[in-house]
Amino acid sequence: MENINLSTMNQDFKLLVALDIGTTKVAATAARKYSNGHIEVLGVERTTSTAVKRGIIMNIEETVNCIKKVVDALETRLAIRISEVYAGISGYNMKSITNSCYRFIEKDTEITSFDIEQLRLDSFRIALEPGEKILHVIPQEYTVDNDLVEGKPIGMYGRRLEGKFNVIIGNVNVIKNIEKCIERAGCNMAGLIHEPLASAYGVLSDEEMEAGAVVVDIGGGTTDIALFYDGILRYTAVIPLGGNVITSDIKEGCSVIQKQAEALKVQFGSALESSIERDMVVAIPGMPGWEPKEISFKSLACIIQARMEEIIEFTLRHIELSGFYDKLGAGIVVTGGGALLKHIAPLFKLKTGLDVKLGTPDRWLSLETASEKERMFYTTAMGLLTSSSIFAPQRAVEQKLFDTSEHEVPIQERSKKKPQSSPRPKSIKESNYRTGDLFDSIRNKLAGIFDPDDVEM
Repeated sequence: MENINLSTMNQDFKLLVALDIGTTKVAATAARKYSNGHIEVLGVERTTSTAVKRGIIMNIEETVNCIKKVVDALETRLAIRISEVYAGISGYNMKSITNSCYRFIEKDTEITSFDIEQLRLDSFRIALEPGEKILHVIPQEYTVDNDLVEGKPIGMYGRRLEGKFNVIIGNVNVIKNIEKCIERAGCNMAGLIHEPLASAYGVLSDEEMEAGAVVVDIGGGTTDIALFYDGILRYTAVIPLGGNVITSDIKEGCSVIQKQAEALKVQFGSALESSIERDMVVAIPGMPGWEPKEISFKSLACIIQARMEEIIEFTLRHIELSGFYDKLGAGIVVTGGGALLKHIAPLFKLKTGLDVKLGTPDRWLSLETASEKERMFYTTAMGLLTSSSIFAPQRAVEQKLFDTSEHEVPIQERSKKKPQSSPRPKSIKESNYRTGDLFDSIRNKLAGIFDPDDVEM
């Protein structure tokens, strides 16, 4: 790909860079995002990494070096200076909960976008465990005077507006470690996005999100789940099992070293034992002074299938907990490096009873950018780019040439400033505009006792 000089381009776009810090690799993608929403991928880079375990950074120095490597490669390829990146976060300590809030609207006053936004902000006030932080608050549905409405009830009349939200919560220390690694690599963090969300936006179409679909992203250390229905994210989960545990099973079951176990999985492994028509064997070179070891294809498939069935059982359990099993018109989309296992789609279909297909970010990646197999490794990174404007609160700053901009405010300084909400419409009276909670009647009688910043229930 030829070098690109931003100074000679049409400036009706933003240059976005996304960083996927995974268990087995660190991947980066750079793309132009035009004002009409179109995304043009400029380049992708990835490097192997062993610094992350189940979504948690275990080695800061190695992670920083990996980030520098992929960012430097993109800078060299595109002749640009990368100052900010969007990053993903996952891990077994992530969780998702449902929260409902309501507000009273003045009589004969239309519901406005201000009301909708205030409901969403109310969900940021829920009580959290020590060390937790809210990442995303995603609207699920709204009711006006206890009647369910389609979409946002802007322009409607009613006295009681209620909203249900999906609140995604992460660990503060995990977030700080990600930001620290990015900063030490010479960049700022433009925004942080839950990786199951990103993976879904990397492979799902709008039609699939509307019909109902589950994205299962099988990574090295974790398996991320994101369920969409009617175009809305309904459920997310992270399973602390991934491709690495399959490799460990092969290592133990076949009595080989880690490197050989990974090669066996990738080259000869199958997720479905019944797909092995005849039992063939492969000879693995032994250590110096030892005879080569013969590994049966059927035995290898049995080991892989046993662990994959466990991952599928967890996946099915989460789908059932979501309450949307019977509404998944588009079924399951399997992606990530673990989806490269042979016959994984038939095994998912056999165990779940749902339609299954493999998902790759083909809409954005050409064969010149990444081969068909390599695209699986960029699902999350591509999803970070496409979903950044939806789920990342900070603005995307156009990347500069190799110079520094004094007027740009670092991301950590911007985060300290309290966001200013849009001005309240003048027609709304302050005394009649409030957020309801369990203690609403007591608060009215004992005005002044409760601090207005108290947590809403």
